[in-house]
Amino acid sequence: MYLNTFAQGLTPVDMTATEEFASLLSSAADLGVPAPSEVRYVSRNVVVNGLRFHLLEWGDPTAPALVVLHGGNQTAHSWDMANLVISGHFHVYAVDQRGHGDTEWPRDGERSRHAMADDVFRLIEGERLDAPIVMGHSMGGIVTMTLVAEHPGIARKVVLVDVGPAPTGNAAESIINFVRSAREFDSVEDFVQRVTAYDPFRSRQHIERTVRYNLMRRADGKFISKHDSRRWDGTAPVASIVGPSFEDGVRSRGLHSSPVLLVRGGLSHIVSEEAGEAFVQALPDARLVTVPNCGHNVHSQNTPGFLEAVLPFLLEP
Repeated sequence: MYLNTFAQGLTPVDMTATEEFASLLSSAADLGVPAPSEVRYVSRNVVVNGLRFHLLEWGDPTAPALVVLHGGNQTAHSWDMANLVISGHFHVYAVDQRGHGDTEWPRDGERSRHAMADDVFRLIEGERLDAPIVMGHSMGGIVTMTLVAEHPGIARKVVLVDVGPAPTGNAAESIINFVRSAREFDSVEDFVQRVTAYDPFRSRQHIERTVRYNLMRRADGKFISKHDSRRWDGTAPVASIVGPSFEDGVRSRGLHSSPVLLVRGGLSHIVSEEAGEAFVQALPDARLVTVPNCGHNVHSQNTPGFLEAVLPFLLEP
């Protein structure tokens, strides 16, 4: 049983008419995020590479396009708070990537960064988006780097949120261990307690409001992760598939063809200040901005700070 609302077929669902949107507005008020008086926000499905993909579409379809890609074990809803504001300027496509959220799981278990990047490329093609901005967090950032490396010029600009091509080593272990252990729960409360301990930057109330996007209820009453757990069984997760060849690839090709903004959390254990500076200095048109009072999940842990850092770059001609 699903705990959240999303389009079940070809007919889009107006998310602004749901209790979930009212809850989002409450969280925005708590955090001091300015919510618009009106916003277009719909849930819909598309077929890409033979899979049903769920996406959240925000903003005016005539506005410039922005594709946002979530991190591992997260969903398109991780961008909701930021998209309340960003959608005032852009036509935003927030995608549930394969094996995540309300998108179909790949039947062959394929979840490499190359397959996920091709999903995004085919989506951009299918939606006829002309050189959109692409913004990715963590795993979504690796997918973004892979996308622009394999299709130089596909993105007008690139935003990478707390991720880089250099190996993260032991820094990523806490994330991987959390995800591997967060598969099955006796109650929603069990999950909330685990997330609260893992993410001290978000309030418990905010976590309780968003838990519905990460869990579903099984027939036996257990609450389970909505994400394809096969990716943790004997196969390295996308977020750990980095190394010298990947680093050379993203530096020598796609990221040289687009302006790049690297956003890191001030307390990030994934991207250090030194590593971030080295990365942007290796590119012809790149800059680094550090957002205080947050760790790895910058856009959800300090949404006002994230917006202040990102919007000027997004809005530059």
